[in-house]
Amino acid sequence: MTAFQPAYLALFASGELARRAEKAVQRLERCTLCARACGVNRLADEMGVCKTGRYARLSSYGPHLGEEDPLRGWRGSGTIFFTRCNLHCQFCQNYDISQTDLGEPVSAEELAAVMLELQGLGCHNINLVSPSHVVAQILEALVVAAANGLRLPLVYNSGGYDSLAALRLLDGVIDIYMPDMKYADAEKARRYSEVENYPAVNQAAVREMHRQVGDLQLDENGIARRGLLVRHLILPNGLAGTPEIVRFLAEEISTDTYLNLMDQYHPAYHAWRFPELSRAITAEEYRAAQQAAQEASLRRLDRRRRWFG
Repeated sequence: MTAFQPAYLALFASGELARRAEKAVQRLERCTLCARACGVNRLADEMGVCKTGRYARLSSYGPHLGEEDPLRGWRGSGTIFFTRCNLHCQFCQNYDISQTDLGEPVSAEELAAVMLELQGLGCHNINLVSPSHVVAQILEALVVAAANGLRLPLVYNSGGYDSLAALRLLDGVIDIYMPDMKYADAEKARRYSEVENYPAVNQAAVREMHRQVGDLQLDENGIARRGLLVRHLILPNGLAGTPEIVRFLAEEISTDTYLNLMDQYHPAYHAWRFPELSRAITAEEYRAAQQAAQEASLRRLDRRRRWFG
């Protein structure tokens, strides 16, 4: 069997990876590296919605055994949690990371060192959590990491509000895309995540991700090597629009899309301000989401044990 080679190594060898990084950094001057397109000069540390200037801020990192089975394997997914986010989800369960300035700014060299440390710990992949607002910084660090021996697949673990311009810079760089699909309704996205046109932006991003990497491919040990893995958090009272989202995946992406229907919603952060979000989902709501996915003919649902039997 041919040894696995992550996608970015070919671009690194040709010099294209360095050129992509340079183009991405140039975009920081009038930032359009996420779908917000704030247009601020992040090279001068001006702050847009993501509250992140020239350098990425690192909240924490380490092997993570709580991810989906194809990512965590038996040695863990090498997660890198970036501070801040380009979404303002009012129910965010990681709000201390996504909505505050906890963490430290890191240079390209420092971020590359983190990637290499995770590889040294035996992690199966490098899992970039909330990367949409730090695409340029990731590409800069990847050039350094690849030059120093990084050989793990990259996981782009985003909230799904990604710009097509940024995703095209990542074509041939990212091995595994893992976006959220949070909402099927734009008004609910505006109300609960303070973002415009989420469904249209999100669907366009997922199409582009799938175009680049296709359906999720596993090795002989069941570890993800390349492809698309979608997460969908079921919200109470049908607020996420689960039936519409699973139909989109089945009809416009692939019936072989690997989908994690996430059942762990509980009120957090500012959810108490919204009565309709102020409870966990029920077992019946979870079963209805599973049934919707099955009726849409999606064949690859994540099968880990759930809160509900």
